[in-house]
Amino acid sequence: MLNYTIRRLFFVLFVVWGVSVATFFLSQVVPGDPALVALGDKATDEMIANFRVKNGLDKPVVAQYFSYVGRLLQGDLGTSLRTGRPIIDDLRDFFPGTLELSITALLIAALIGIPAGILAALNQNRPPDFIIRFLALIGGATPIYWLAILLLEFLHNKLRILPGPGRLDAYLIAPTRVTGFVGIDALLARDWQVFGDSLAHLILPAFVLGAFSSALLARMTRASMLETLSQDFIRTARSKGVSQSQVVIKHALRNAFLPVLTVLGGVLGGLLSGAVLTETIFSWPGVGRYTTDAAISLDFPAVMGVTLLAGMAYSIINLVTDLLYALFDPRITYA
Repeated sequence: MLNYTIRRLFFVLFVVWGVSVATFFLSQVVPGDPALVALGDKATDEMIANFRVKNGLDKPVVAQYFSYVGRLLQGDLGTSLRTGRPIIDDLRDFFPGTLELSITALLIAALIGIPAGILAALNQNRPPDFIIRFLALIGGATPIYWLAILLLEFLHNKLRILPGPGRLDAYLIAPTRVTGFVGIDALLARDWQVFGDSLAHLILPAFVLGAFSSALLARMTRASMLETLSQDFIRTARSKGVSQSQVVIKHALRNAFLPVLTVLGGVLGGLLSGAVLTETIFSWPGVGRYTTDAAISLDFPAVMGVTLLAGMAYSIINLVTDLLYALFDPRITYA
């Protein structure tokens, strides 16, 4: 497994290199002048020329790329044209928010989708199965932005049950940053008011983000469970008098979980790199919202940095998912 992991890590580096090539050369063909973006419309020709020389924009494209790769190897993603800060610092500030939101959304999706898929499989072609399949179809077809606006209007503006956008109420002060997760930092600071408020603010965006994924997990779990429940070893277990709960959990679910695990890995990777709409609507200070602001302002270095982070995160999640296969199926070996 160690040799396999090392080989896959080299593959991750190859993916990151490919992403760097694609994003860099795409940034060269997109209309827009980084110098004008950074300096503003009132910049003089002399200011623009000095900016180009300072940032190496006066060099050929290939030379610019090799200079960019050299900085990447030193851990330098460049400087944001919009914020004026190192991009690595911006990502350090915004990525914990996206990670917190994505993990919570994944937990919600798993807690809803997997039990629903099991229940549908155990009641194939009966009312529970029809209801779950219908809800999964609705959940998968519902646009995220529509669901987000609907829940904000109903649960926040009308009923005042849940708080609105943001990670905290405006009158609260965020705890001292330790992990970047507001809830965990509040626990470390023993600030129970901030802790409760951060959890309340997390409910709506996490549910919206996890709704589509729960529908996907429900359908995948149902299909995989149906296939497993029809196998001979399940009939053998039942003929030996094994209880229904043991048949479902110990025998069927464990053998049916590999396709579900694959979907879980893909869902988490997608959540980390695709929470743009949710973070924008809920004013959530995460990478998705940071990317949107960077794209609007033609902040090419920031967009490239986020793309590299997303490619690396997706590759690592796929690697971890592959390694977890062996925990659920001992027959799987890595050479």
